[in-house]
Amino acid sequence: MNAAPQEITSLVGREVYSNNGVFVGEIEDVRLDLDAQAVTGLALAELNHELFAGRVERNTGVIVPYRWVRAVGDVVLVNDVIERFDTGSDEEEADQPPR
Repeated sequence: MNAAPQEITSLVGREVYSNNGVFVGEIEDVRLDLDAQAVTGLALAELNHELFAGRVERNTGVIVPYRWVRAVGDVVLVNDVIERFDTGSDEEEADQPPR
């Protein structure tokens, strides 16, 4: 079951999908913990704007925690938690009086 190690840079450019098949984005970079010599996050660009509407401005990216990664192959699969991601901004706006 242990696959041969690959270069970290081989992740760059791969598309990321939720395990439900929803396109999330494309890997632009990786976040590393040099002490643990491990990948801790995937920096995504070319995001699915419908998935991140109102949460992320266009031409910006997000970092997905590597613990959400389910599988790495020709594409990267992440937990469907990304589809349920909520920043809580709607609740904060509801608590504030109208202007």
